Amino acid sequence: MQFLEKIKSLAERAPALVQHLETEEATKNALVMPFIAALGYDVFNPQEVIPEFTADVGIKKGEKVDYAIKNGGNIAIIVEAKKAGVDLTKENHGQLLRYFAVTHARIAVLTNGTMFQFFSDLDEPNKMDKSPFLTLNLLSLRDDLLPELSKLTKDNYDLDEMLSRANEVKYREAIRAIVAAQFDAPDEEFVKFFFRAVKPKGSNYSPSAKELFTRLVEEACKQYIADRVQIRLRSALAQEEGSEPPQMQPAQDASAPAESAPDAAPDESVGGDEDNGVVTTDEELQGSRVVRAIICDSIPLERVADRDTKSYFGILADDNNRKPICRLHFNRKKKYIGIFDTAKNETRHEIDDVVGIYKFANELRAIAEHYTSDASDGGSPQSQQASEPTTQANEV
Repeated sequence: MQFLEKIKSLAERAPALVQHLETEEATKNALVMPFIAALGYDVFNPQEVIPEFTADVGIKKGEKVDYAIKNGGNIAIIVEAKKAGVDLTKENHGQLLRYFAVTHARIAVLTNGTMFQFFSDLDEPNKMDKSPFLTLNLLSLRDDLLPELSKLTKDNYDLDEMLSRANEVKYREAIRAIVAAQFDAPDEEFVKFFFRAVKPKGSNYSPSAKELFTRLVEEACKQYIADRVQIRLRSALAQEEGSEPPQMQPAQDASAPAESAPDAAPDESVGGDEDNGVVTTDEELQGSRVVRAIICDSIPLERVADRDTKSYFGILADDNNRKPICRLHFNRKKKYIGIFDTAKNETRHEIDDVVGIYKFANELRAIAEHYTSDASDGGSPQSQQASEPTTQANEV
């Protein structure tokens, strides 16, 4: 199995494992060691991976870093692991910084088993940077970061190439975060930029202009995202040449959880069909198209089906209720998208409109890719019945 397959396989298993990892040692065994192994290093060979590596710091003796990874006979990477679910704090960072200073490693990794932060000494030689140049989240794996990570694998280890790209990756991720924040809630300087660009020279940025342009910039950003989604959608639909639109069917899963919705819209929002009371809205269809546009590279679109119910609009793999990709809860005053993990647990997230679905692109691709593996097809009817979708009690 190649590097990319190993990392993706680990990412698929991670959500189900995390809830059972109550100690740091359990986290190391279930997630950290498999991650190191995915990079191609033999975790059971002390000539490659040294556990509890002694890194004495000044007068402090017996200081140990969890793993030291050797490449070409030299220590290349050090790894400090914490228990799954804990936040990676400044205190953890400071501890790793001390270890970095007394080893020859140029790469330091801080992890809680699912979040892996990669540090180097880009800002000042021989002193670990305060912020990571790359952050990998197994619970929301981004394919675009994997080529960068592959430069640290045993067989393709290329420190010079990695570090030459590290600053670019670091700054690109920082810019990405800023853009995302501005699209969600543009600040005054961002709004002023567009005001100056489109208004006649000499126009005053008055309070009324500020209020108007803040709203316009926010709307324009959302529309831009929607337009990009539509471009992807047209590309995805082009792959379905000659295929008929998916037929809407009522769900047949008698064990699906009942909805308790104090903020549900009036009954007429879902009524109207004489046989089953299900009405598929244009907004639900648009949401389905957005989901298809997102996952078109992860699963063949002919395997994706829709099922509408009175409570939610379901999007499934293989038209199978035991393979839920997501649910659109749009028959309410508030809109939610229900995202499923590989254990088929649903977590709902509130969204403003169908464009909000795009925020969960990585999660949607992850569950779609999960269903492309033979292992996800299930086994006996009994084992399938035991893996019906469940809904988390807390709504996000």
